[in-house]
Amino acid sequence: MKKYLFTIALSMMSLTAFAQADYEKIMSDKITKLETTMSVDQFQALANDFDRIGKKETKQWLPSYYAALAYLQKGRMQMQSGKMSELSVNANAADKYLDQAEAIAGKDNSEIHLLRKMAYSLRMMENPAERYMTDGMKAMEELKKAETLDPNNPRVALIKAEDTYFTPEQYGGSKEKGLQQFKEALEKFKTFKPKTALDPNWGKAEAEYFLSGAAK
Repeated sequence: MKKYLFTIALSMMSLTAFAQADYEKIMSDKITKLETTMSVDQFQALANDFDRIGKKETKQWLPSYYAALAYLQKGRMQMQSGKMSELSVNANAADKYLDQAEAIAGKDNSEIHLLRKMAYSLRMMENPAERYMTDGMKAMEELKKAETLDPNNPRVALIKAEDTYFTPEQYGGSKEKGLQQFKEALEKFKTFKPKTALDPNWGKAEAEYFLSGAAK
């Protein structure tokens, strides 16, 4: 009887290990695509993929995190092409997934607060004149929380650099100041090590893009 129970235990351990390996492979493939895609439709498809993974892996916060990131990147791409009417829709979708991620990971997560900052900023950009004092202020609060929780988070430095780069000089920003901050972000990327292979590690290519002068 003991031998039988031991065999069952080993079988369950093997199945668990297999499921974990399968989860990590699927997530790794989707994350790679998320970091390289340049299509609104592909971002939406990836958001749907991460949603399905999250519904299956209910104890993992990263699928919801990446679903939120996919919606934010989709919105940012739409903003770049002048399609402003859908920004709030994407920001709201991201917030839903960030709530799910936070329910699992906890409230003291720098990466989640940074995406909340991005969501508020995206929502603000739909109507900056009306929303700066609401969504704009909340975005600054979330950025501060993200930086306080992890001062060495290179994505925090990246988003700060981005804000400075696109803010007119009369409001305290400039391209020159932004580029200096992109350099500082890149230095943080060089020493940053994610906790696991699936943890957030995006943003280095964006810093390099701005520093290469391609953004002009």
